[in-house]
Amino acid sequence: MDTKRLFACLALAFPLLSALRAPGWDFHIVHHVNGWEGELVRAFNSVVSHSEPFVVVVVPLALALAGWARRNRRLLADALCTGLSVAVTFLVGFVLKLLIDRARPFEAYPDLIHPYSLPDDPSFPSGHTATAFALALALCLRYPRWYVVVPAALWACAVGLSRMNEGVHYPTDVLAGAALGVLLALACHWLLRRRGVR
Repeated sequence: MDTKRLFACLALAFPLLSALRAPGWDFHIVHHVNGWEGELVRAFNSVVSHSEPFVVVVVPLALALAGWARRNRRLLADALCTGLSVAVTFLVGFVLKLLIDRARPFEAYPDLIHPYSLPDDPSFPSGHTATAFALALALCLRYPRWYVVVPAALWACAVGLSRMNEGVHYPTDVLAGAALGVLLALACHWLLRRRGVR
């Protein structure tokens, strides 16, 4: 990597790294979103937030079972792409959490942020958001139709927003999780294409 590219990467990374260290817009957004307390809002966010672990496992598994039952190689390839995207994203996200070790909003600001769930792992990046975006993009790449793209994108965005409403993630956690999921899903899709999986 040449010097100009290195400085460009550092310039882009600096605002994000600064946001991880000091309260500012990052805190104010999560504080605002965490304050959405209507019964309907709470119910919706709770369901969406807790749907992610179920959905990211069931969708690839359902595709694999359907492919196996029908002896359909395309469905099996879809299952491999979605499952691999989710698994790699989960593992990379988990390692990043341990390395960065950022306190969650409700831990850093116990008097200002109310947690609606109590995860005990670090905050950055948002694992729920990362795997939701990885699954959503993998599905969109395999099924580029509006009736797949729109619901998948809306669901992934709703997962990220719900994690802030739960008081367990900052916006930078969510944005980093979304970026991680997108990049790794693209990488998995590209790798499988290179290996002849269509």
